[in-house]
Amino acid sequence: MTSQTELVKSSFAAVEPYGTQVTEYFYDHLFKHHPEVRPLFAEHMGEQRDRLWQALRALVGKVEDTEAVTRMLDGLGTRHVGYGATPAHLPAVGASLLAALKHFAGPAWTPETEAAWVAVYGVITDVMGRAMARAGAPAPAGTGHG
Repeated sequence: MTSQTELVKSSFAAVEPYGTQVTEYFYDHLFKHHPEVRPLFAEHMGEQRDRLWQALRALVGKVEDTEAVTRMLDGLGTRHVGYGATPAHLPAVGASLLAALKHFAGPAWTPETEAAWVAVYGVITDVMGRAMARAGAPAPAGTGHG
């Protein structure tokens, strides 16, 4: 049986040749389905797409190192509060990330792969959401955080 970590790494390897096309698709999807978040971003997205791509590569590269991933996500969560992001934005980001990965992964995207990414994104949401709350972002209603 293939582990979730192996599925995340192998599916990312399948999308990696597409580079920032993946993040371009991600942002197009995010802004189409959640236009309310568009004002949180610069008008020109080239640098932002590059930063997201580098963060994804780093996350996948360290996916087995829980401590390193937690530190990275904690820092990202804290920084994103300064941009106006809140934990309430994280589900929309996750949906767009999954859509982009699925679009580019081709046959590497299976129900098991999707489940692995959903699990990874659950950790991302938890760690970044807690960091955002500590940094003063309002928590989504009903979470008990904040």
